Amino acid sequence: MTNTETNPKVESYLSKAKQWKEEFEKLREIALECDELTEEFKWMHPCYTLDGKNIVLMHGFKEYCALLFHKGALMQDPDGILIQQTENVRSARQIRFTNVQEIVEIKDTLKKYIDEAIKVEKAGLKVEPKKTSELEFPEELLTKFDELPELKTAFEELTPGRQRAYVLQISNAKQSKTRATRVEKYTPQILDGKGLND
Repeated sequence: MTNTETNPKVESYLSKAKQWKEEFEKLREIALECDELTEEFKWMHPCYTLDGKNIVLMHGFKEYCALLFHKGALMQDPDGILIQQTENVRSARQIRFTNVQEIVEIKDTLKKYIDEAIKVEKAGLKVEPKKTSELEFPEELLTKFDELPELKTAFEELTPGRQRAYVLQISNAKQSKTRATRVEKYTPQILDGKGLND
């Protein structure tokens, strides 16, 4: 039984889904039974919100589909089913599925987890971002700071979020050569006081 009003953009998305269609429809059915949530379409995916705040999003990958809880790191996880996508993801957590039967088997558990996510949001809880001082700076960036002290000064004047974005973007490169190339690429932006996406 659906309590929440459906969103036409989600209807369209599901009608065109080539992979995970049955799984998405089952996850949607469960989310719609939570009458406090609003069905929206964000980041090209069905998203369920509470008073404009993101609670849970459905998305699919090659190997699995998932429910993504935006503040999953703050939720109770008695069944140990919440997964951190990568080490750099601070807040969001996923519950992953590879077939519709897995969803059907834990339907009641999923409702409890969605309820828990709603409680976290209502309580106003927030995940504290990693402090810049806790980040591991790539050697290539530190070397550039030594070569160009004004770059270090400009970097330190950026907001913590902008600093974090640069450090993660540069660090994510596997090879030192690529990290060094990224440092060179972003140096003018940093000197101009701009963020990675400005």
